[in-house]
Order: sequence, then C-alpha cells, then structure tokens
Amino acid sequence: MADRLKGKIAIISGGATGMGGASSRLFAAEGAAVGVIDRNEEAGRAVVAEINNAGGKAVFAAADVADQAQVNAAVASVTSAIGQANVLFNHAGTIIIKPFLETSLKEWEWLMGVNVTSMYLMTQAVLPGMLELGGGSIVCTSSISAIAATPMETAYNTSKGACHMFARSIAVEYRDRGIRCNAVCPGFVKTPHGLHEVAELSRRGVDASDAALAVQQGRLCEPEEVARAALFLASDEASFVNGAHLFVDNCFTAV
Repeated sequence: MADRLKGKIAIISGGATGMGGASSRLFAAEGAAVGVIDRNEEAGRAVVAEINNAGGKAVFAAADVADQAQVNAAVASVTSAIGQANVLFNHAGTIIIKPFLETSLKEWEWLMGVNVTSMYLMTQAVLPGMLELGGGSIVCTSSISAIAATPMETAYNTSKGACHMFARSIAVEYRDRGIRCNAVCPGFVKTPHGLHEVAELSRRGVDASDAALAVQQGRLCEPEEVARAALFLASDEASFVNGAHLFVDNCFTAV
C-alpha cells in the first residue's frame, strides 16, 4: 500500500460504482479507512469486501443521499465504526438527458436533490466533526458541464454549476478553520453512467460520436483517472489548494 492518505478517515458518497468505486479502492490503497455511503447496497458491500480482502479497511452504510435522516444515520454509522472523517468526497450524482421543455418539475427537483442537496446534507453531517479535529479536506464532484453546457442537459448543467460554487463557498467560509474544499470536474468518462450519457445524447441528435469526442477530449476518461485527481485534492499534497476546480477533461474546456 502507498500512504498518501495514511491515517486519514474518508467518507465517499456514491462510492460503490464507477468513479466513486474507483475512488473508494484508491483511497483505501493509499492508507485511508473508507466509509462508503451509497443507495446501491449490493455494489457498496461488494467494494467494501474487496477493500477489506485486499488488506484495507472499509465499511458500508446505505443511504439515499438526498434524504437528511438517511444521510445523518449513515454518517453516524460510519463514524461509529471507523472514527470521525477528516476527508469527505461528495461524489454521488445522477443525470437527466431530455429537452428542457420535457423536463418535469419532479425530475428537476429529484436531480437537484441527488446532485446538490446531497452535498449540503453530507457536508452538514461531516463538517462539525472535521472542525473538532482541527481541519480536513472536502472534495466535490462537479463536471465540465458546470461551464460548458451540453444540449438536452439543462438540469444537469445547472446542478453542476451549483457544485462549482458550493465547493468554492465552503472553502472561503472555512479556510481559516483548517478546511479545504475543492471540486474535481470530469469530462466524459468510461463508466456505465458516462456511456449511457453518450448513447442517449446521440439518440437525441447531439453529436457525441467517437469522432466528436476525439476532437473534444481525445478519448473517454477512465474512472481511475478521476479518482487519482480526487486523491490529490483529498491528500496533504494539495495543502495549499483550496476553492479550486480541477478539470479532468484532456483539454475539453481549454479549446
């Protein structure tokens, strides 16, 4: 095992699959005790078992991260098992791909709940303990969609804009109390979520072909590449990185 998170206790929302699962494995391999919080209980318990079988330390707690009671119970369960977190990765998220005028209020509110309210709830549950410890690092998953709008994704784009400002605001408010908060901002990623997005955009007439993606970001990003960026932000190696947006997009937003 490496040791960039040696002695750290990390909570990862949406840590069961995709980029979240890759981050759970990597954070544990780098020495952290990891609490995985996810609504996918089967996948969550599987990744925790994988970590523990490899000699790491991880626990799982099931929760709908848009539900305050469930979040508070899950964080309390993890804290009881492995201790108070000094790393929080607000990764949980989802997407809606459809024309704006076909997006219902219920869908809009659901997406904001999972992508934005979850960060509020998770941070509210974890931050007081971090402050008691004297500091900690919070990482939030934003997206290229925070600054580069994609057609058919108005609700998603808007939610990720909120993720951008949430991370920056927490950083500014709590910098002088030892808290760092940054956002990791992936491009198109080779996960079931990402591949579904590409297929659905293409079905709806948005050019998300291999050729288009080759121009925009060269290739699909691997989930482990996002996990490594999140690891850097979570670790003490990023001790003077605060309120930043780290794009993992191979120039998508640079051209």
